[in-house]
Amino acid sequence: MSDLPPCPSCNSEYTYEDGGNFVCPECAYEWPKIAAVQNDAVEKSVRDASGTVLNDGDTISVIKDLKIKGTSSVVKVGTKVKNIRLVDGDHNIDCKIDGIGAMALKSEFVRKV
Repeated sequence: MSDLPPCPSCNSEYTYEDGGNFVCPECAYEWPKIAAVQNDAVEKSVRDASGTVLNDGDTISVIKDLKIKGTSSVVKVGTKVKNIRLVDGDHNIDCKIDGIGAMALKSEFVRKV
């Protein structure tokens, strides 16, 4: 299967390479390959529940009670976490929560403060 990006204009999957550009045969839109690489970097950014981009070192707040597997403990709504670290994977935030310790959180359950 092709790893070429879909057309940013019409979302057609039938794009092809032509020199230093990608071309869409359906709408005749052309865009440089460099722009596609830059868009991939933007898509991989981590966003919180409200869509704000998160960065290493940010302070976040938990927006939902989160049960901790294997224990009877819960991370309560409104818990603030300082100095987060972004990682790859399903749980894309590593942090240390006071009273609990090291945790891995999903960005969909937090909001940037």
